Amino acid sequence: MVVRNDVATVNSPTDDDHRHHHQQAPSATPSKQVKASPNTVDSNSVTQRLQKELMSLMMSGGDLGVSAFPEGESIFTWIGTIEGGKGTMYEGLSYKISLRFPLDYPFKPPQVKFETMCFHPNVDQYGNICLDILQDKWSSAYDCRTILLSIQSLLGEPNIESPLNSSAAALWKNQEDYRKMVCKHYTAAEAFES
Repeated sequence: MVVRNDVATVNSPTDDDHRHHHQQAPSATPSKQVKASPNTVDSNSVTQRLQKELMSLMMSGGDLGVSAFPEGESIFTWIGTIEGGKGTMYEGLSYKISLRFPLDYPFKPPQVKFETMCFHPNVDQYGNICLDILQDKWSSAYDCRTILLSIQSLLGEPNIESPLNSSAAALWKNQEDYRKMVCKHYTAAEAFES
């Protein structure tokens, strides 16, 4: 009712004005309605969705070598762990990852970064990850488990065509030297963290 009164006041000062602005009226109403609801309903539904994702991850993630939990009080900030896949250059290594979920999740992807230094063609020195599902190929059908498994798979199968770390991309062809470099970075990161 309040919205209708508001729209009526805005849109009908005189009949003459109403005729001239007729096409603007419909667009004004939906945008107001859209802005009114998310603030109350959405943060609640986002919280529920993240709690559901946490439960599903706790049930199955460990078997797959991925896990994540909220860090501290906020359900919007998580710390995850990704084990390097068997038979990859990262086998036996475990990486810490941070996930920051936006308030309009799952319509926008979370910000995901490596917290453990990771030598990889698609990871820069700050831990930023170049992965299409975290950018333009994001879909609200993805969840935390999908993200972690995609990053785990990216570790073993980098996209050499669009590297964030060109020296890692160049070294990828020489698997033995590449593995040494991965271990060197990983050992340095462990020493730095402890």
